[in-house]
This record gives sequence, C-alpha cells and structure tokens, in this order.
Amino acid sequence: QVQLVESGGGLVQPGGSLRLSCTASGSIFSIYTMGWYRQAPGKQRELVASITLGGTTNYVDSVKGRFTISRDNAKNTVYLQMNGLKPEDTAVYYCNALINIIGSIPRGYWGQGTQVTVSS
Repeated sequence: QVQLVESGGGLVQPGGSLRLSCTASGSIFSIYTMGWYRQAPGKQRELVASITLGGTTNYVDSVKGRFTISRDNAKNTVYLQMNGLKPEDTAVYYCNALINIIGSIPRGYWGQGTQVTVSS
C-alpha cells in the first residue's frame, strides 16, 4: 500500500558530498515525521536525522554541521544532503516515515536502503 523508494547513494571520497532522496507513494493521507537511519556492518541501526511535518529537525551529534535534512511535502519526499563525508559515515542508509494511510492509523514504514561508501 505504501512504498518508500530511496536513491542517491554511492561511492565518494572523504570530504565529498552526496544527496539522498526518498519518495513515498501509495494511498497516503498524511506523512508526519520523516527520517534517515544508517547501519554500518556489525553495528546497530542509528537515527541520523529527522524532520517533522512542521519542519523541526534533529541530528545525531556526529553529523551536525555536515548533514542537512529537508522535505518537500508536495512531493512526499525527504532529502539528506551530506557534505564533508568521512569514512565513518559508510553505512546502508534507510529512509523511515510515519504515514497515515486512508482508513488506517499512522504507522512507520521503511525504505529498502541505499549504500553509502566513503573511501579513497
């Protein structure tokens, strides 16, 4: 009923930039908080950044000043602009969104993940 499709991952050198996108589709009534998580090999999935429907943002300390989350509500899309990338940012990045579909209560949905590799 709802799909989250991510794009924008890839291989980049340290100090480089990438922009991730995630678009939700389906029988969507409203999208509340949207966010980006990441999971590196052998580590737990962690919240990187989130943004509420009203535009309030939150970041994990390790990405503050380097990453920027934004959203386009008309396009049901959330973005993650990543600048000054470091090898420790290497992970699979997942989009998450709290979505209210028609005729149901809000629940969280996940994208399929996109690989970000920072290496020289």
